[in-house]
Amino acid sequence: MAVYWDETKMQMGPHGTATILAFGDSWFWYPLPGGSLLNFLGDVVGARGHVILAKGMNGAEAQDYVEGKYRNAVRESLRLYGPTLSAVFISGGGNDFAGFNDLRPLLKSDCTGETQAAQCFRNGKGGFDQFLVEMDEQYRALIGLIYTRTSVDCHIVMHSYDYAPPTGKALFGREGWLRPALVDAGVAPELFKPCVDHLIDGFHGMLQNIAAGDPQHLHVVDSRGTLGPTDWANELHPNGRGFKKIAVERWKPVLQPLSLA
Repeated sequence: MAVYWDETKMQMGPHGTATILAFGDSWFWYPLPGGSLLNFLGDVVGARGHVILAKGMNGAEAQDYVEGKYRNAVRESLRLYGPTLSAVFISGGGNDFAGFNDLRPLLKSDCTGETQAAQCFRNGKGGFDQFLVEMDEQYRALIGLIYTRTSVDCHIVMHSYDYAPPTGKALFGREGWLRPALVDAGVAPELFKPCVDHLIDGFHGMLQNIAAGDPQHLHVVDSRGTLGPTDWANELHPNGRGFKKIAVERWKPVLQPLSLA
């Protein structure tokens, strides 16, 4: 498998260097049995001789790659490997809206009586539309940095998330990332899933708008609608079978025309 989460192991191993950098959150770093999306993307790109080096960590937010805790790691990896990279993969944004303290402010103070998912979200300052603007800015800042440190042949591949099930299931018996905020806001149970779908659709649309500015180099993998109920480990993360589905069914068709798979 041609993917590394430890740079020293990569440098001392048979591959030596990276041809793809992966800046990501838990979809790239998920540590539990079954593995993360990168476990399966490593198999997909390894067939073409590519080697992935991951930067980031579980819980990473989009801003962390640009001005937060992973800023230096991102910049140093681009300095070391940027000129010879074939691609940069980006996974970010999920932790910016998942979790009670992130999702709850996007919802109205009281959603009791609302009959449509979109009606449950606040707009204006601190609302969902401003959240998407902020995500847009963070992604564009990261992409701009990648542009300055890589060759004109480097592809940037982003992904949306699939429609996460707001079951309240998290890790090690902890409270879920999605359901508690929906309950606290008074969202009707039949709107739990439509509200999450509304979030995911809005995020995907934001990525599409960014990619439209440079379709030759910017690509979006649409993960939506890939997984069934048994493909999820919890509210936010697919299990190994689910991550493999996304890698093979959604990423591979995007990467093949780019000579990355």
